[in-house]
Amino acid sequence: MQAWAKDQKTGLSMVQLMGDPAGDLTKALDMEMTHPGPMEKGLYGRCKRSAVYAVNGTIKAVHISEGPDDPAGDGDPSHTLAEAMLKAIEESK
Repeated sequence: MQAWAKDQKTGLSMVQLMGDPAGDLTKALDMEMTHPGPMEKGLYGRCKRSAVYAVNGTIKAVHISEGPDDPAGDGDPSHTLAEAMLKAIEESK
């Protein structure tokens, strides 16, 4: 995660990248990707493409990008990108 943060130049920003190596959070949020496509490539326990907005440990918004033929949300990740999350943050106020 440190290398990714460095590559993305998050530095001293408010963005904090966090890993989930054992999949505990992925499972607790029921976001484990179970579609056979990624599993055929050995990607077991992969988390769905998601964005979570939380304040002091309280989840205010959860967005997931996935579709019937796009379990990873690669075709249309817009629901989890910054613009959609900024809108969700505004709406949660």
